[in-house]
Amino acid sequence: MRRRRWSRGIGVLLLFGMIACSRGTAVSKPAAAPPPYGSYELRLGKALFRHYCQTCHGETGAGDGFNAYNLDPRPKDLSDPAFQKHKSDADLADAVRRGGAGVGLSPLMPPWEHTLSARQIDEVILYLRALRRQPAAPERSADGSAGRPLPPVER
Repeated sequence: MRRRRWSRGIGVLLLFGMIACSRGTAVSKPAAAPPPYGSYELRLGKALFRHYCQTCHGETGAGDGFNAYNLDPRPKDLSDPAFQKHKSDADLADAVRRGGAGVGLSPLMPPWEHTLSARQIDEVILYLRALRRQPAAPERSADGSAGRPLPPVER
């Protein structure tokens, strides 16, 4: 009899403990921001890019690497703002993973899925985003204003 009361007491305490824990308000964490430039992941991505991609895509990703002139078609300019705007991270990762032929591009780009881990591919994509160059500034006209010159005024 005494043992039964003792086990009920422990059961009641456990029940109250579970209820108390479940009543706490869940605090949602904000979405994790991408690592800042200069971060460890970015440096890893740069090292991977230099080892696997720089020979064709070049140091700045402009498609002017040492081997680029031997390839037809030439490698993509990965630093082009228009290219980066139209490609999601998933698209870029898929191209790295499956190679050019796997995504309907040049078959000269090899697939890296058996060489690089998913995390390494993400690090390369992070570095590719850092390669994005700024769009060219509009040319200044003779009077110093930016943009296209105004059409002549009809009189």
